[in-house]
Amino acid sequence: METGKLVIFSAPSGAGKSSVIQYLLQQGLPLQFSISATSRAPRGKERNGVDYYFLTPEEFRSRIEKGDFLEYEEVYKDTFYGTLNSEVRRITNAGKSVVFDVDVVGGCNIKKRYGDRALSIFIQPPSINELRRRLEKRGTDAPEIIENRLKKAAYELSFAPEFDVIIVNDNLIKAQEEALNIVRNFIESGT
Repeated sequence: METGKLVIFSAPSGAGKSSVIQYLLQQGLPLQFSISATSRAPRGKERNGVDYYFLTPEEFRSRIEKGDFLEYEEVYKDTFYGTLNSEVRRITNAGKSVVFDVDVVGGCNIKKRYGDRALSIFIQPPSINELRRRLEKRGTDAPEIIENRLKKAAYELSFAPEFDVIIVNDNLIKAQEEALNIVRNFIESGT
């Protein structure tokens, strides 16, 4: 029986959600990260089955047709991201709460499906200029990819009001502590 709760994090690329999530996973809470599937190529030191389940666009489409995804989106042409139903079951059946790092549309879809059993958190950058600086500093994307991410960020920011909580990441330590308090209270509540 699935007993765990669901904690959803969404944000524009470069807003700091991965850093917040990694911090939470180190705090001894009964949380486990939901590994998303994607059809994009690995970046840097990313590994299959650890950071993502890397699928070809064709494999991803086939899994969609089989109904294997809780949510998915084609973020860019032939670049899919999604959450496998089996991943959620594996974690919640073990009595842990699931932490998601998903696109804003996916985050909204998971929240709609699970209602009060899910907490949706939007990590917001202080500004688009700061977002550009962070993406450039990261050094993982070509300039045209960064421009695409910044265009997408404006769209993603329009979804922030649909989330249960908005955390502005203008100071990473402060954002991490705020997220920890919110998530701990949610998990420990008797909902």
